[in-house]
Amino acid sequence: MFRNILIICVGNICRSPAAEVLFRHSLQEGGPVFSSAGIGALVGKPMDKTAQEVLRDHGIDPGPHRARQVESSMLHEADLILAMERSHIQHLRHMAPEVHGKTFLVGKWHSELEIPDPFRQSRPAFEHVHQLLTRSVESWLPYLK
Repeated sequence: MFRNILIICVGNICRSPAAEVLFRHSLQEGGPVFSSAGIGALVGKPMDKTAQEVLRDHGIDPGPHRARQVESSMLHEADLILAMERSHIQHLRHMAPEVHGKTFLVGKWHSELEIPDPFRQSRPAFEHVHQLLTRSVESWLPYLK
């Protein structure tokens, strides 16, 4: 059973915190603990304003968030690590090769879908990422309940 799930992207202000919120919203009480971090985090920054707006427009409270840099201790503590892109997985494997077996794309169940980075793009890019993340999160739920 997965108790501690870590979600990874680059800056930890768009994709991974949005996925974290979507997972929490989908599983609510009694589910695993979700957290997120970035391989090149904008440490201490809040979630991107457009990412927050898109979540709110879909009836989901983004809640508080502060970006943090991924550390090997986080990788070791996680039961499951979900990344947005293959290059993120490669980065994590260089940091801690032993986490290889528990590291996957968040889009794994959709033909290994990679989630593009909407950072500094317009609202439609964030909407597209939200749709991809929603589908990806939903595809993980049967394995997390």
